[in-house]
Amino acid sequence: MKRIILYCSVLLICFTSSLTLVSCKSKVPVVEKTIKTVKPEEVEAVKKNRAYDLGKRLLETCNTSRFKPFTAAEATDKVRQNATKEKISTICKKINQRNGRYLGLNLLEVTHNEITGEYIFRYGIDYEKKLFKRELFVTVDADNKVSSISTKEIAPKPM
Repeated sequence: MKRIILYCSVLLICFTSSLTLVSCKSKVPVVEKTIKTVKPEEVEAVKKNRAYDLGKRLLETCNTSRFKPFTAAEATDKVRQNATKEKISTICKKINQRNGRYLGLNLLEVTHNEITGEYIFRYGIDYEKKLFKRELFVTVDADNKVSSISTKEIAPKPM
């Protein structure tokens, strides 16, 4: 009787270990990267100018308190609905307190989403106060319309 129990337990251990080995042999499919960094020279001038002009116009609003609304040819409906004078003024108050007056934009990087055809322009924003670093992200879709504009504060890198 002891031999039968021992024999059954050995078979059970061998069976479970073989199942474990078989189940671990799954292959992970290779996923191609669809978002790539491109050189600014490779991007159409219309897209570059649209991203820069609308980003600059939005940031200059913080200095002048005058906002010229985006047109249907420049931006998507979603961006035009979100870019109201009230929303922009509240954001500008916070940014001006921390960073001072807006001085200029520097293009840092351009990425291209090959599936949607969107280009994401990342700009460094220059302000009077150099304590807090901010970046502006402008997304231009395949129709040469700005589909999103956002800014965020970049955390300082530890040394």
